[in-house]
Amino acid sequence: MKREKITIITPHTTFKLSSDESLLDGLLRTGHQIEYQCRNGYCGACRCKLVSGEVSYPTLPLAFIPAGEVLTCCGKPESTLVLDLPLVDVTSSEKHEQTA
Repeated sequence: MKREKITIITPHTTFKLSSDESLLDGLLRTGHQIEYQCRNGYCGACRCKLVSGEVSYPTLPLAFIPAGEVLTCCGKPESTLVLDLPLVDVTSSEKHEQTA
């Protein structure tokens, strides 16, 4: 059964997470700056602050997940999520490259 599209809210944007994409992929698609490495819940590099909402983990990740945080690579949103994370500022990096 396909999951309904879930709304993701960050300080910079609100978007719908497609039923076939991970939270990490949705955040990257919408221009958010988020570190990641393993994409399987082993390293914990992709964790971010969960302000509100519910997330489940179909397979328990090996990385530690503190209360109030979510692993974006493997966490499955069960409701609308409010996350606190930065947005990539493309204009600043482009300006830096042009002046270098």
